[in-house]
Amino acid sequence: MSIVTVQLGQCGNQIGHEVFNAICSDVHGTHGLCSKKENESYHDACKERFFSEEESEVPVARAVLVDMEPKVISQTLSIAARSGYWKYDDRSHFCQKQGSGNNWANGYSVHGPRHEEVIMNLVQKEAEKCDRLGGFFTIMSMAGGTGSGLGAFVTQCLRDAFPTSFILNHVIWPYGTGEVIVQNYNSVLTLSHLYQSSDALLVHENDVIHKICAQLMKVKQISFRDVNQVIAHQLGSVFQPTYTAEGGLHYSRNPLGDLMETLVPHPEFKMLGLRNIPQMPENSLPYSTFSWPGLVKHLRQMLIANAKMEEGIDWQVRPPQLRSSIPSSHSTNKPLHFNTSIANLVILRGKDMHNVDLGSFRDPSLYTSWLNPQDAFNAWKTPRAFNKYEKSASLVSNSQFLLKPLDNVVGKAWNMFASK
Repeated sequence: MSIVTVQLGQCGNQIGHEVFNAICSDVHGTHGLCSKKENESYHDACKERFFSEEESEVPVARAVLVDMEPKVISQTLSIAARSGYWKYDDRSHFCQKQGSGNNWANGYSVHGPRHEEVIMNLVQKEAEKCDRLGGFFTIMSMAGGTGSGLGAFVTQCLRDAFPTSFILNHVIWPYGTGEVIVQNYNSVLTLSHLYQSSDALLVHENDVIHKICAQLMKVKQISFRDVNQVIAHQLGSVFQPTYTAEGGLHYSRNPLGDLMETLVPHPEFKMLGLRNIPQMPENSLPYSTFSWPGLVKHLRQMLIANAKMEEGIDWQVRPPQLRSSIPSSHSTNKPLHFNTSIANLVILRGKDMHNVDLGSFRDPSLYTSWLNPQDAFNAWKTPRAFNKYEKSASLVSNSQFLLKPLDNVVGKAWNMFASK
């Protein structure tokens, strides 16, 4: 099934471009480390998911680009076309001359209703190109005006126009000390509206990605492009084809549907976090080796200690001891910094992944008491390596990971409102 990506605002368009770049370089890379037949079926599944073929034989991204300023979209279109590996459809974008001025209401209440028909026509045309539409993947920032305000409005329109299609919103959480003074207002308003329309929200925190660039990728002067490339790599590690438990010998045909089924067992709990290991500069890869037990051990500890990267994990954090006489929500021995999960999905890519023991993720103490741990954990696998990493593991988690950042944003928004 195909996914239509909707790129909203400057942030959404720049990240969207890097995502398609990462997917393309993975498909065209010679580092698959698997059989030719395996590589071909991986290639075909990826193409159906993200690209449509045109007469030029250059794959065309299944995407709609929306911004209220023309600069970023024109840059994005030309850079993609120059790559020679893929391009955007020249007719699948919409932009205006004036921006939203970091004003959420401007995007949601002014630009949204004014341009709804044009934007939704573009989306409809893109959806009609799909033999089988799997759903929509929107990419947006929460801090600005276009991505957040117009993004919330467009998500609402998608839900109205495609009531049975899956909608996954990828949102970029603003820096704790951001440049936009109203970013906390914008974030609260965006989240409250997306919660009503979206099936799930996949969250990346700018502060965390910045830290990964500095400490793991060893980038000296970090640019937005560096941040976006790390985000794109992590997204690619989830959305590139894999074998699901039920899929047997065929690559998953409905990636968004499988993701929702696996990770969103309750409509009120739908904020997802993403961790990916290993991550390092490309020139360090030839001198590094990884074992599956080591990767799995790190990934599990990152989950329970709520560590966002493999450096600086608190190894002292342990799951609470389950006591049958005391409901886990009132357990007296529950560590405050332990990260309880509702559902987890581990994705393994690379050789020998079939024999990996993931039993530690089925531990009942990791999960909330109202779900069966056997239903709360799933694993997807493929022997095909991803983006130069011989072995890599990703964790998509529906857990308490966002409680503190959410508390901070809501608290700052209330403080600003109270000080008026």
